[in-house]
Amino acid sequence: MTKLVLARHGETAWNVERIFRGRSEVELDDVGMRQAELLGKSLSDLKLDAIYSSPVRRALDTANIVARYQKIDVRVAQGLSDMHFGEWQSLSEQEVRRRYPALLDEWHSTPERIRMPGGESLEDVRNRSMQVVSGVVSKYDGSVLLVSHRVVIKVLVCSLLGLDNSHFWNIGQDVGGVTIFSYVNGRFVLTRHNDTSHLRALGKPALDDF
Repeated sequence: MTKLVLARHGETAWNVERIFRGRSEVELDDVGMRQAELLGKSLSDLKLDAIYSSPVRRALDTANIVARYQKIDVRVAQGLSDMHFGEWQSLSEQEVRRRYPALLDEWHSTPERIRMPGGESLEDVRNRSMQVVSGVVSKYDGSVLLVSHRVVIKVLVCSLLGLDNSHFWNIGQDVGGVTIFSYVNGRFVLTRHNDTSHLRALGKPALDDF
């Protein structure tokens, strides 16, 4: 049996300010660093056979903090990179609303139908991230952590549950949140979703889904 642990990176200033991040190299803020430490501590009782991370800094920094508790190296997986938001990348939600009002409405209503101008679609994200998952479950018979981003994890959860991308907004994944699947007899079974109990010590409410 493979235990697949999906974790979203810690908070950044752009999460708080509601700026589309994508491939932009935004550092964890002070809260995000503490979230990563608490994530590492919470997973320290779980022996991880491997840690894979998006190459984007906020995820990679989170993964490296967790790895210190496990004493293993982080493996970079390009397929776990955040969605390429194209022309939206580094723009605030307010600015996107001003420049692309119709497309933003479609993103909020039927995200599975659009491709970001100059960027990716959810199906692109699904295909590349599922290649990482397929490789992991074929290689490991233990616990593996994948550190990635909101869009990637939400799409993966849909895929692993057999749902299409139209269910994207039915899935939540907070910064620092953990989702776990067991892979048994060719089937992914969801055992924990968006668990942020390890972050209670911060006394900070979860951000909106952004």
